[in-house]
Amino acid sequence: MPQKSEKSDRPQVKLFHSTARGEIYHGDSLDLLATRLRPASVDLIMTSPPFGLVRKKEYGNVDADKYVEWFKPFAEAFKRVLKPSGSLVIDIGGAWNPGEPTRSLYHYELLISLCKESNFHLAQEFFWWNPARLPTPAEWVTVRRVRVKDAINCIWWLSPTPWPKASNKRVLQSYSDSMKGLLVHGYKPQMRPSGHDISDKFQNDNGGSIPPNLIAAAHTESNSAYIRYCTDKKLKPHPARFPSEVPEFFIRMLTDINDLVVDPFAGSCVTGEAAERTKRKWICCELRDDYLQGALGRFQTEDSPTAAISEPSYKTAGGQEKDYYRISKPGGFWNGVEGPPLAADGGFKRPPKPEKKLKTTTYLPHRSPRPEQLALMDARDRRTGKGKFGG
Repeated sequence: MPQKSEKSDRPQVKLFHSTARGEIYHGDSLDLLATRLRPASVDLIMTSPPFGLVRKKEYGNVDADKYVEWFKPFAEAFKRVLKPSGSLVIDIGGAWNPGEPTRSLYHYELLISLCKESNFHLAQEFFWWNPARLPTPAEWVTVRRVRVKDAINCIWWLSPTPWPKASNKRVLQSYSDSMKGLLVHGYKPQMRPSGHDISDKFQNDNGGSIPPNLIAAAHTESNSAYIRYCTDKKLKPHPARFPSEVPEFFIRMLTDINDLVVDPFAGSCVTGEAAERTKRKWICCELRDDYLQGALGRFQTEDSPTAAISEPSYKTAGGQEKDYYRISKPGGFWNGVEGPPLAADGGFKRPPKPEKKLKTTTYLPHRSPRPEQLALMDARDRRTGKGKFGG
C-alpha cells in the first residue's frame, strides 16, 4: 500500500504485533523511518513497493508517470537508516502503457534516479520468474497474439557503498546431474571458444552451484498457514504477495543472524516471516489495517515459521530431480513452416472473434463382417436354430 508522503496527512505509527525477533507497525513507513530507526542501523531493506501501474489495484498503486517523484522521500529515508555495509532490495513489476502494446519505463527510471540522484550503487539486477504467471495482458498476448507472456519482475539490489556485505555461498543450489558426473569422472582443462580458460579448479566440489540472477519461484500459495488463517477469519488475502523464497534468498545472502531487516511496504509481512524463520531481527510497516490482520496468520504458534526446517530433498524415489523449473529452449515447434504472413499493421486491427464450432457426433462407418466373423455367426445360428430362414 502506498505510504503517504505529506507529513500532515501521516497516520501515527503504532505497534501492531510483536514476536520474539520482530515487530509489525501500522502506519506510514516514512514516519517509522524518521522516528523509530536510528541512522546507519539497518542491515537490509527488503521490500516490494506498490507497482506503478496504469490500472488501479485495490492495494493502492501509484501512477507510473508520478512514481519516481513519489519514491524520492523513501529513497532519502532508506539512505539515512542503512548501514554502509547494508543493502536495499526492491522487487518491482513492470507496466504497460495505456492503450498500446508498449512498456512503461518507470521502474528503469526509478533505478536511474536511485543511482544518479540518491547515490545508491547498483550491486546487481535480478529477475524473479513466476512460472505460474497467467498469459497477460490478455489483449496483447491471447487476443491479438502480438506479445508474449509477461512472467518476470525486476529486482534491484542496491547499496550505499560499492561493497555491501554478501556471500553467494549462502544461496548455493544443488549440482545438476551432469556437473556431478564431471566431479566424479573429471574434466579436461581447456580454453573455450569464448575465450574463458576452464582450469582444473572447475572440478572442485564447492558444495553446490552458484545460482544465476534469475530466481524461479511460482506464485501458487493456496494452503499455507497464512491462507488458512485468512479463510478461517474471513479475511481477504493480500492480492500482490511475493513467495517467501524471494525475500529469504536475499536475507540469507546479505545478512547474518540477528541482523536487522526492514520492510517498509510490508503488505502481509512475507519479509517478516522469512526473517523470523532465518533468525534475523525484523521490522515491518504497513498502512492498511486489514492486511495486517491477515499477516497475523504468519506468526501463529502452531504454524510458527521458526519451527525446525528440514533439509530439502532434490530427488524423488525414481531418482528424478524435483523442485526445479524447466524453461523450454527456443525451437521446440520450429519445423520450417512459417504459417500465415505477419499482419502489416502489427496487430493494430483487432482480429475477429473465431466462430464457435458446433459439436457434432461422429459415427463410425458400417463395415462388412470379416470371413472369420461370418464363420462364428454361422456356428452360433446353427446352435440356436436360427439362420437365414429360421425363427
